[in-house]
Amino acid sequence: WGGQFKNLERANTRLSIVVPVTMILVFILLYLSLRNFKDVALIYLGIPFALVGGVLSLWIRDIPFSISAAIGFIALFGIAVLNGQILIEAIRSNLKNTSDAVTAIKQAATQRLRPVLATAITDAIGFLPMAISSGVGSEVQKPLATVVIGGVITSTTLTLIVLPVLYLMINRRCEEEALTSS
Repeated sequence: WGGQFKNLERANTRLSIVVPVTMILVFILLYLSLRNFKDVALIYLGIPFALVGGVLSLWIRDIPFSISAAIGFIALFGIAVLNGQILIEAIRSNLKNTSDAVTAIKQAATQRLRPVLATAITDAIGFLPMAISSGVGSEVQKPLATVVIGGVITSTTLTLIVLPVLYLMINRRCEEEALTSS
């Protein structure tokens, strides 16, 4: 027991360094890709929604937080960020072709509905066998899969519903500020 506890403490220490560094690097890469702090911040809003789904799914299944659950959260954050980036890129592309933000956002949400749903469904179904496993190694697989499945559900909801609404609200606010400053 003592050796396992020391290994757990070392792993927790490493994760407390690796996770923030990873999140900072992802933020920097997103910023370099999009060149817009507002869009990167909107994409990062997917992470708390994914976090809520992951934590809720662990709680519902009565699975304690573990190293494998933490790794599941890292994978989940990547999925959430990717889905957000797909939608934001589509919105930005549509805004170049139309001056109406509402139309651009609706078109982007419609265009990217299938890719975002496809990612969520394939991830959830792909992790389902791990989540319901009961054989050797299931104590490692269950937390990771449970986190990913629960988080993908909530982060997909954000990407498809909340993110377009927030983008519209922020876009309108920026337009109003531009009009008042000129």
